[in-house]
Amino acid sequence: MWASQRAGAVPGSIFGRMNAAAGRARAAGLEVIDLSIGSSDQPPPEAALAALREATRDPDTYRYPLFSDTAPLREAAAAYLARRFGVTVDPDTEVLPLIGAQEGLAHLLLAVTDPGDTLLLPDPCYPPYLGAAAVAGLRTVPLPLRSERGFLPDLDAVPGDLAPRALLLNYPNNPTSAVADGAFFTRAAAWCRARGTLLIHDHPYAELTFGGYRAPSALGAGLEGVVELHSLSKTHHLGGFRVGFAAGDAGAIAALARVKGAVDFHAYLGIQRAATVALGLPDALGRAAAQTFEERRDALVPALRELGWEVATPQASMYVWARVPGLEDSVAYAVRLAEDTGVVLSPGRAFGMLGEGFVRFALVQPPIQLAEAARRLGQGRSVRHGRQS
Repeated sequence: MWASQRAGAVPGSIFGRMNAAAGRARAAGLEVIDLSIGSSDQPPPEAALAALREATRDPDTYRYPLFSDTAPLREAAAAYLARRFGVTVDPDTEVLPLIGAQEGLAHLLLAVTDPGDTLLLPDPCYPPYLGAAAVAGLRTVPLPLRSERGFLPDLDAVPGDLAPRALLLNYPNNPTSAVADGAFFTRAAAWCRARGTLLIHDHPYAELTFGGYRAPSALGAGLEGVVELHSLSKTHHLGGFRVGFAAGDAGAIAALARVKGAVDFHAYLGIQRAATVALGLPDALGRAAAQTFEERRDALVPALRELGWEVATPQASMYVWARVPGLEDSVAYAVRLAEDTGVVLSPGRAFGMLGEGFVRFALVQPPIQLAEAARRLGQGRSVRHGRQS
């Protein structure tokens, strides 16, 4: 009775559905291996936790934080962008702390679009992108990401008469684990500027890269008409603390600050202090954590290939995106798989039409558990219509 049209337009959560299936598996006595949600199982940096503990004993942190209180975190974010990507931003006008990048995206869309505007959105994509677009009342146009192109979009194939208000990209990519280079962002930024389109780049996996690959920043293509969202949830394992930052075009950042000023007072000052410390830590710490996820990748990918599944070797992120032979209904398959084996995955269809036929593994368990998950998958039989037959 009370739900608004925008609330009704927000898709249901596939993660909630898979959690319910996991609950049924546990009730049936199965040991659950949950690989559905990309929530890092690694500990936050001890120095960041020490800063937070100390802050809780400082009465000055108990009040509402104002914009001026965010200066240390904004300056740390600017220093991180300069050190890591060679990007120069003004911490006073081109950086804004967020209560997580997901919150930042939702408010950014409210800040830079009007209802009915067009958002060019990857297919497949992280499901909350769809919810944020629905809340903002946007018309979404899918931008296909296909395996034959390395899951990079073909912007030249977008109709010339389409001038979206914003283009949302995400590399390293969720769910496909695809990566992009600096030249790609240069082309994407030029494409957007020619159309008066804001380029929004969601960059939560900036430090979860493997081997010699290092992820670039979209801001390397210039700040004009570009906003990048950074999260400390994956890079520094602070997911539950809900902290990140936006950086880029000063006009877009000012609009975002105006909208956020109506709904929040910024993150708790103790969390800001922890994030400030984390952003200043040596890059080697992040590389060590990335190696953990690389080892997990190397345990899972060969095992899935032995099952005959089509799997690329990710260069980054914390996911493995796998095409399952004969899969016609990935949602039904994932639910049944969880109930029958206790292995909980994310169905590809939940990420968009082009995700059908795929499932996503989150590398959030040790190699021994990933091997056990693959073993249970191997005990299944051919998949048809989302069922094991």
